[in-house]
Amino acid sequence: MKRETQNILLILLGGALVKIAVNGDYLRYVKPAQQPWVITGGAVMVLLGAVAIVRDLLAARAAAAPAGPEDHDGHAHSHSARPAWLLLVPVLAVFLIAPPALGSDSVIRTEARVPASAAAANAAAFPPLPEGNVVPLTVNEFVSRAGWDSAGTLNGRTVSLTGFVVHTEGSTLLARLVISCCAADAFPVTVRLRGGGADHLASDAWIQVTGQVVPGTATKDNSYTPDFSPASVTPVAAPKDPYEY
Repeated sequence: MKRETQNILLILLGGALVKIAVNGDYLRYVKPAQQPWVITGGAVMVLLGAVAIVRDLLAARAAAAPAGPEDHDGHAHSHSARPAWLLLVPVLAVFLIAPPALGSDSVIRTEARVPASAAAANAAAFPPLPEGNVVPLTVNEFVSRAGWDSAGTLNGRTVSLTGFVVHTEGSTLLARLVISCCAADAFPVTVRLRGGGADHLASDAWIQVTGQVVPGTATKDNSYTPDFSPASVTPVAAPKDPYEY
């Protein structure tokens, strides 16, 4: 690969990093706290690529200065670089079109589990849920309480959960992916929906459900996937940040 192509690719990749960090697409890959590092890394790559291009242009101008109009080598070089520039067109499309966040396929391929933090929390009682007719919870917290809270703070309480639909082995699940640092370490937390109108929805459709846990259904044997009796199922737009932490 020619130096010119390498430098342009460096600028494109750096520019793509800055772009997704600014418009929020970086949340498909890393935690929100990583935004400054994504911007810094992208800016450095753009700067390095730009400096290299300017340096090469100055060097080429200096080398060509003594040559006259009959310098056939320089003429040939300008034409030989054109095919390399054409190769940048598909690369530009690859770098600037962000792939979607992980979804139902990742849930099916990866065994659901309760977060490791829940094991430590099990040493002390979970705090009571706040007052209210409907308590909004993350799927992560809901699954942790359902699997580890011996005090049964979820029992009889109506909660609201938001996640995406997964159809697998005859069941309909509400799922979220939990990450520690980036999408590479993501693992799913899942809730099995007992009816309630989600069966007809497509996989990866985002929904908000309200209802109650079925006590005692989150066990090690079912990968800590509690049953949930929904009172309502409402389709919602996918959140900007699709992961939980």
